[in-house]
Amino acid sequence: MINPQTIGQVLTLMARDAGSTLLDLELAAHLREACPGISMTVCSEDDIPPHLTAAASNAVCALYYVDGRGHCHTLTTDAEAATGLVVARRGDDA
Repeated sequence: MINPQTIGQVLTLMARDAGSTLLDLELAAHLREACPGISMTVCSEDDIPPHLTAAASNAVCALYYVDGRGHCHTLTTDAEAATGLVVARRGDDA
């Protein structure tokens, strides 16, 4: 389960690091350190299908829940089933 405090923490960290030159892998490691036990993946907003609704967002990123309980990780809208987050960076050309 991903709680609202974790969502707020990730959004705050991303807003604070806006304009950072960290690569996606470095940023994901930083977020994992700040939120232990939660899977974090960072990508460009362009990598997310446009029909999906974000769990939360700000000017810097959009957050999507990931359910990693099965063999394959899947995006979900269910916070209770979520084991991780995808952080989709806005304005990222990577």
